[in-house]
Amino acid sequence: MQTTMTAGATATAAAPDTTFQPTKVRWKIFLMMLFLISINYIDRASLSVAMPLIAKEFDIGPAVQGLLLSSFFWTYALMQIPGGMLADRFGPRVVIAGATLGWGFFQAIAAFCTGWIPLLLTRLGLGAAEAPIYPAGGKLNGIWMTQNERGRGATLLDGGAPLGAALGAILISGLIALLGSWRLAFVIAGVGTVIAGLFAWSYIRNHPREHPGVNEAEAKYIEASHAEDAASEPQGSSGRLLDFLRFRSVWGMFFGWMCFNALFYGLLTWMPNYLSKVHGFDIKQMGGAVFCMFFAGFVGEMFGGWLADKWKAAGASTTKVLRTLFGVSSVIATIAIYMVSQITSPIVVVVLLSITLFFLRWCGLFWCVPSILGRRVHVGFLGGTMNLGGNVAGIGVPIVVGLIVQATGSYFLALMLFAAAGAGLFICSTLLIDYSKKLPV
Repeated sequence: MQTTMTAGATATAAAPDTTFQPTKVRWKIFLMMLFLISINYIDRASLSVAMPLIAKEFDIGPAVQGLLLSSFFWTYALMQIPGGMLADRFGPRVVIAGATLGWGFFQAIAAFCTGWIPLLLTRLGLGAAEAPIYPAGGKLNGIWMTQNERGRGATLLDGGAPLGAALGAILISGLIALLGSWRLAFVIAGVGTVIAGLFAWSYIRNHPREHPGVNEAEAKYIEASHAEDAASEPQGSSGRLLDFLRFRSVWGMFFGWMCFNALFYGLLTWMPNYLSKVHGFDIKQMGGAVFCMFFAGFVGEMFGGWLADKWKAAGASTTKVLRTLFGVSSVIATIAIYMVSQITSPIVVVVLLSITLFFLRWCGLFWCVPSILGRRVHVGFLGGTMNLGGNVAGIGVPIVVGLIVQATGSYFLALMLFAAAGAGLFICSTLLIDYSKKLPV
């Protein structure tokens, strides 16, 4: 009997005790955010992929095409700060789920448009509905992730942009080729988005202790990191949101994200047409090329987030990590996009565009900046402010590129515009933002 009891005790001692092992719910939530942002970009990229067919059906030229491609960003930009304030006020869960349901609706009804003006109106609705998703995601990053996890959290959040653009090129072009209709492709995309919104509501929570899957160890692990954050927050803050505008770092964040998106949205909205018109790609070739380009961006973004967190965990300062990665990213992306203008080989052009996006997407780390600069209660507002800057570029760049192409019959000046945006990104991200302390607001 004694032997049996001893053996049992030994077996119990040898068994791994998982009671105090933190659960990984926070990573599952950010994988869900990666999924939602991917759907977001599949839906917004669908118009770019279908544009050659829509332009022919509605008999519209490059200038009107640019207007259509830009229209999404009018309401998307307008609703950034209100979307962030909604996330601060009501929490990210309801904002994320509501946004997803709303944009799925507008994506689906676009299929029933009979002209470019009704289509433009559905794009305005799509932009307004999608606007809160990023500020709310930035809020989630501040709530759920620890200091040494926010780089990966930010790039999981933002990684949906290149991944969704890549999958959108394949899925939408594939559905169009299979069904012979861009309209049916839009309906399928919209219905799928609504289903995803319901799924998001069922899993996301505003705080770790509200989630049934979070154990005590994970909750305490997150709370300990947040206590360190709170200790470093400035005392005697005014609490007035407009006071943020007094700081160079906020303007550097605003204009840096604007330059980033001038390049990224330029590629997202006009590269399918560029590959079709300049290099003769058909719908299937175009879908494959765009997939390669934007999937390279996704891989680059995941690598950038991993590298940032590992480097910081090894003892490097936040300032050193972010300025170095942003500087390398912007320089290589600028050189690569300039070289695209000098090359005639379609294969080499796709390779160069893939290199551009691989390095450019390291700047998904910008979604760490709102939580670096502001207290947790202001992260949604700062995220909305930053994304407002990005989407001012989203409004202007598609229109400007359309006018350039219509006036010159060439994409050369458009590519030079993208290269200039890369240079601006370097200046803002390495010289203007102070990543070392929170702002006293």
